[in-house]
Amino acid sequence: METPATRTRISLNPLRPLLRNPVALKELRGRMRGPRAFVVLTCYLIVVGGFTTLLYIAGTAATYNTTGEVDGGTLGRVLFGSVVAIELFLVTFITPAFTAGSISGEHESQTYDLLRTTLLPERQLVFGKLFSALAYVFLLLLAAIPLQSIAFLFGGVDVEEIVISLLVLLATAIFLGNIGVYYSAMTHRTLRANIMTYITILAVILVTTAGAVIALAIVEGLDPSTSSSGSEWVLLVARGIFVCLNPLTTLLSTQQYLVNQQTLFTFKYTFTDGTTTTLPSPWIAFTIFYLLLSVVVFFATTRHLKRIEG
Repeated sequence: METPATRTRISLNPLRPLLRNPVALKELRGRMRGPRAFVVLTCYLIVVGGFTTLLYIAGTAATYNTTGEVDGGTLGRVLFGSVVAIELFLVTFITPAFTAGSISGEHESQTYDLLRTTLLPERQLVFGKLFSALAYVFLLLLAAIPLQSIAFLFGGVDVEEIVISLLVLLATAIFLGNIGVYYSAMTHRTLRANIMTYITILAVILVTTAGAVIALAIVEGLDPSTSSSGSEWVLLVARGIFVCLNPLTTLLSTQQYLVNQQTLFTFKYTFTDGTTTTLPSPWIAFTIFYLLLSVVVFFATTRHLKRIEG
């Protein structure tokens, strides 16, 4: 017969490997015991809430229609998109700050050798450091969901958009967190790890944005009488790759397809010759690619630590 205690043990089974990771428990307890975690959370919500208030005031004045009433749908989409953009900006800069010093900090405080004497596998060490940092970032994202939900008061935003934005932000945070831990394992200096991490992030953002803009300009400038379907397919794939490598362009493209075509998982693209094709929505490709890339970076980090120990 199933008892409450049995139900509790069953419900904790998926968390048992995590609860047995001493690095994750130590980092989480140390992060949440001090005032820093709550100060950062408070400042984060103040910044997001302040921008939301300013955008509401500016959007109310800018969305008046000819009848003198506020266009609620437009205002709701503007508020939602702006809040998500602010969250993305903050997550991009906060996540590396939490992870870039995870392993290099152990070297600087001369506790890494003591940590390795515990015979903890490299995989659990990296996972514990990564999870403790990402858990707090996830808390920041969850805390801002009520601010995103304000858009429901004005309309123009569905629950699906909130779920998609949260998935994209989580995938971005996981990837950036892995990049920070990777450079933290590559160097023994936290400052150097931070610089390398932010340079990599900036390069990815600039290259993917420029590539998406250039590919879009070329596609829009095609002449239907001279362009072939093969060349247009190549440009379409290139544009899709650049768009799906950038979280901001992914969110903008996904919202455009949701508003114009009312499709969640796929969208239809019309070629210059009038033919159409159905493609997966950008947020799906982005989430899958970033999660797979995060796995690759994670195992590259553990392999680097094993090579050092060997």
